[in-house]
Amino acid sequence: MRSQNQSIVSKFLLLGLPIHPEQQGMFFALFLCMYLTIVLGNLLIILLIRLDSCLHTPMYFFLSHLALTDVSFSSVTVPKMLMNMQTQDQSIPYAGCVTQVYFFIFFACIDNLLLAVMAYDRYVAICHPLHYAIIMREELCICLLAGCWLLSCAYALTHTLLLAQLSFCADNIIPHFFCDLAALLKLSCSDTSLNELVIFSAGAAVFIFPLSGILVSYGRIGLSILRVPSTKGIFKALSTCGSHLSVVSLFYGTIMALYFSPSFGQSHYKGIIASVMYTVVTPMLNPFIYSLRNRDMTLALGILIRNNNLFTT
Repeated sequence: MRSQNQSIVSKFLLLGLPIHPEQQGMFFALFLCMYLTIVLGNLLIILLIRLDSCLHTPMYFFLSHLALTDVSFSSVTVPKMLMNMQTQDQSIPYAGCVTQVYFFIFFACIDNLLLAVMAYDRYVAICHPLHYAIIMREELCICLLAGCWLLSCAYALTHTLLLAQLSFCADNIIPHFFCDLAALLKLSCSDTSLNELVIFSAGAAVFIFPLSGILVSYGRIGLSILRVPSTKGIFKALSTCGSHLSVVSLFYGTIMALYFSPSFGQSHYKGIIASVMYTVVTPMLNPFIYSLRNRDMTLALGILIRNNNLFTT
């Protein structure tokens, strides 16, 4: 194995999506519409939360940052994919590839941690409603958010620094539509055992601990509902947690399918499909889930439209 610090490869080639050349135009239009939906839908959520004082609560505070993270997460990969489809230039510089890896891991980790924080917020709201304002005070919300950003930054920086130490000597073709860390490790001609150890140890911790927190929170919520079995209580809990549970199911469902299903691991085409799911489809569906299944967001949207109509009139 070679152990030089400087990479011989100056750029990589992204093979992109496994589609026929004659279908490029159709898929370009499709993914462009999906990306615009992601940007406009999530920015609309942020705008509604900023403008409506009724939405100035911890739950919507975290939701606004989740929407911002979704826009950023998709923007790391989708614009480059669209540009490659349009120009047929599939190359990406070495520095650009490493940068893409950093921000991809960074925003994916924030997304993951924010979902866990939002689950804790729902647990406090339903299981300790009388102490909710005291527990979920502004200082705690800011600390939780800052912790998500700092942990994600440290986690992404660790992978990026380890990746920068690897050498890429000959093969520079990445069978993906973005610079995937696992694909880059396969191309390296250096010893990647430390990188793989960090992926399986720190990566498992970043995935398992937030998911465990979500499961424990909703387990406590379920027990709390069972103690007071009433249709009104169940309906209130579902209306409060339904949107978040839907987003959690989409996010973790696609990740589990990608990394824990043997059939997905054996086919990189299925892996690409799963990657499209959690980088494009899930961020696109989040605004619809939170707007259609959330009464407060629907009311805020109605007020915004009504005020806009009055202004134009």
